[in-house]
Amino acid sequence: MHNTLTPVITIDGPSASGKGTIAERVAEKLGFHYLDSGALYRIVAFAAKRNNIAWNQADTLGELAKKLHIQFTKGEIYLDGERITEAVRSEEMSRGASEVAIHPPVRDALLGLQRSFRQEPGLVGDGRDMGSVIFTDAPLKIFLTADVETRAERRYKQLINKGLTADYSQILADLQSRDYRDSQRSAAPLIQTADALLLDTTHRNIEQAVAFVLNAYQKHQ
Repeated sequence: MHNTLTPVITIDGPSASGKGTIAERVAEKLGFHYLDSGALYRIVAFAAKRNNIAWNQADTLGELAKKLHIQFTKGEIYLDGERITEAVRSEEMSRGASEVAIHPPVRDALLGLQRSFRQEPGLVGDGRDMGSVIFTDAPLKIFLTADVETRAERRYKQLINKGLTADYSQILADLQSRDYRDSQRSAAPLIQTADALLLDTTHRNIEQAVAFVLNAYQKHQ
């Protein structure tokens, strides 16, 4: 049940800023629910590919997004009861997410679904428009960023550690074009709202970033 009295912490920021890891850890520490809104767009991209729908077919994608049955359970992602965690975490679906997210029909279709995650005792949601569009009344909004070279390096190391091949210059170029697309799109662009706290993780590790969010939340209490 969507309840505006239930506390929400929103963490917005560009690709590879570490917001998913930080949001998940903050949720765990507080015993809150967790919403990975970026994963919803990955799932739409994945379902579109499976149904032979191009990522630029806005209206068809919007209709598809309305029919998806999505569950997040213990770090796993399910679509219509099927576990698709690894499939949607690929670089291809990361690109696809950024392409389908620019379409207003897709964003409209996912709006109600995202708000339904707001349940007691609270929610930590990460994405691009959690604080600016989805939960505008959130008592704590964080805008998480890091310079693009740092983010590219982190993504590169992440892929190498998973035993995948990675090309730093390609990752950097991808992030730069994604940043541009995310900040310039007409529907819910990536912005730091006036009431959001800036958290730059260029020189902070995950533990320090988590501590920053938890301290900020305690002050808001």
